[in-house]
Amino acid sequence: MGIRQRLFGIAIMASALAIAAVGQSAPTSTPPAQNEPRQAPPVLIAPQASPAPAASSASAIPSVSADSPAPSAADTAPAVELLRGFRDSDVKFDLSELMDILRDRRHEGWVLAAYPDPKTGQPLIGAGFSLDLPAREHPQLDPLNPHPFLEPSSAELWQAAGLDMDRLQTILDQFHVRFAAWSKKRYRRRIPSLDPQITDDEATGLLRVAAIQAIYNAKAYCRYFDQLTASQQMAMSQLVYQMGVNLQEFTQFLNLINGSVNAGASEAALSLRNAGAADAKYWKAVQESLIHSQWARLYRTRAVAVIAMLDPDYSDHPNVAERRVGATLRPAVAHRRRGRARTTRQLASDNARSGHPLRRRSSHTRTRRTA
Repeated sequence: MGIRQRLFGIAIMASALAIAAVGQSAPTSTPPAQNEPRQAPPVLIAPQASPAPAASSASAIPSVSADSPAPSAADTAPAVELLRGFRDSDVKFDLSELMDILRDRRHEGWVLAAYPDPKTGQPLIGAGFSLDLPAREHPQLDPLNPHPFLEPSSAELWQAAGLDMDRLQTILDQFHVRFAAWSKKRYRRRIPSLDPQITDDEATGLLRVAAIQAIYNAKAYCRYFDQLTASQQMAMSQLVYQMGVNLQEFTQFLNLINGSVNAGASEAALSLRNAGAADAKYWKAVQESLIHSQWARLYRTRAVAVIAMLDPDYSDHPNVAERRVGATLRPAVAHRRRGRARTTRQLASDNARSGHPLRRRSSHTRTRRTA
């Protein structure tokens, strides 16, 4: 009996050791329990909230849901990012105030159907929004300005405003049919009777994204944009909105605004960094570089308003600043046509009025009275 008890005890110890060995083995081939929590890919939250899986990282649209359609290439276009990335704090002025100025008939005007540009004949809509511009390269030629230019296509800006591409093509097709049948001059005479092709809200959306692009490029033209006053920033943005890439040709103005001593002006035109935004003598030289330009003579009413905003005291005395510029912008020599004398000041008013189809003579009353 003693031998049997010892053998039975040895068998029990062997079984216990075997069970212990099984419990200490690595569970590499053992599947996790059914109720063990798993980390699911964050497809239902905004990309910036947590890292998304590689399959969805190409989307730049926040709050992507499982039922959302796949993003198009336009979703990551620079124009879309430009519109979304703008913040009111990026500028010192109110963007809505700039938009109100641009849609005023003394500036761009407001037309809800496609119409031809008075000079180029290219299709415009709303507050002078170009409908057929291609994307363009615009290199930054100022080595001291790290801010790049951005020149998206009209189609990118159209989509950034949330409008349908098929509508853009329809409007362009109709424009070209009318332009071929009427010619530019007749087309512009018919503008007041054209049926709207976009709504007022849609035109506002186009104006907003185009104004933001102008602000973005104004920073690329001016090294010290952030140091300018609110009215000076607005003036720069208006110049870019109207002229686009053509502002690059205003070399004297750009040299002065960027503090270059090679601008051909007096030593009073010091660097903005040294002179400060409130140096009246410096800013007078900047204003004069625009006053003596052909642009100021052709678009006198608009030029007076924009150039006056460069005055560091504009916000306190806007009427005084406009009168000062209006008195300097000379009318010059008279021209005769069909036996009647017309001054270049009158011609400039006519050209400014023809710059937009809805301009009227009454819109120039204030400028002529204060000049």
